[in-house]
Amino acid sequence: MYKEIAPRLFGLRESLGLTHAELAEKIGAGPELVAAYEKGDREIPVSYLMDVSHACGIDLTELLSGDEAHLQRYTVVRDGEGLSVTRRKDYDYKNLAFRFTGRLMEPFLVKVPPKEREEVNLIAHKGQEFSYMLEGRLEMHLGEDVLVLEPGDSIFFSSTIPHGLRGLDGRQAVFVSVII
Repeated sequence: MYKEIAPRLFGLRESLGLTHAELAEKIGAGPELVAAYEKGDREIPVSYLMDVSHACGIDLTELLSGDEAHLQRYTVVRDGEGLSVTRRKDYDYKNLAFRFTGRLMEPFLVKVPPKEREEVNLIAHKGQEFSYMLEGRLEMHLGEDVLVLEPGDSIFFSSTIPHGLRGLDGRQAVFVSVII
């Protein structure tokens, strides 16, 4: 999906008359990173897309799907209808509020497959995250700590801490994650 988002990032920056350096300064990233994401050469983290949408005054849904969000009072997303987001290639993310305009947070339904411990990829980004476990068991690497979360457990953490996930017991782990 990031190959589809890259041209939207380029078009948005160009339409605002910003250079790579000017956009990078607005969002606190390097100009090389801005250029790489616009080329579609790298996975684009949702935290980066959130920063761009806030800095440029557009809704995240426009960057993700190319369509505008229109609802301002409430939105209902039925089971299985969330907007698929390729935030990370090793997880399945569905945005649960993609139709709502002016969001202050991004809620996702996340499915993490089982994998070997050495396959866990750590990332860090601006913001905070809250996750609530629904199914399976999740191993969360959070900095130097390794936590196991089960259905009913929740965690709130700073996304600046390198973190990575894997499902345990040969099953996927499913949880709701809210990113701000």
